[in-house]
Amino acid sequence: MAMGDIAFNLLIFFFILARAQDDSHHQWKPAATNQADTANHVRAVVLVDVENKLYLDNQEISISQLGSKLERMLEGYPAGQRTVLLKISREAPASRFEPILAAVSEVGGELLHVLEKKDQ
Repeated sequence: MAMGDIAFNLLIFFFILARAQDDSHHQWKPAATNQADTANHVRAVVLVDVENKLYLDNQEISISQLGSKLERMLEGYPAGQRTVLLKISREAPASRFEPILAAVSEVGGELLHVLEKKDQ
């Protein structure tokens, strides 16, 4: 997926109700949106918590490990079934999440950004 596509997906904001792993013990503050969609075929969850720690399916990892681990997790799944949930705390700087976006893109992952629905 091209970086332009990733940027477009991030602008469209998704709210995900389904969870692949119980990560309720991690502290993160989602950004908010008015639009809400759900996801199917979630294969991995990438989380950046309020302390800027990176987790892949509830295991802390480094950014250098992310690409290879995601590639193994997504191997064999066709397009449309390579969904990676992206949960980034609203305080995380761009320098923290941009390499994550690149790593997911390079292995053919399909990003869904998890956000909090705004009350209207």
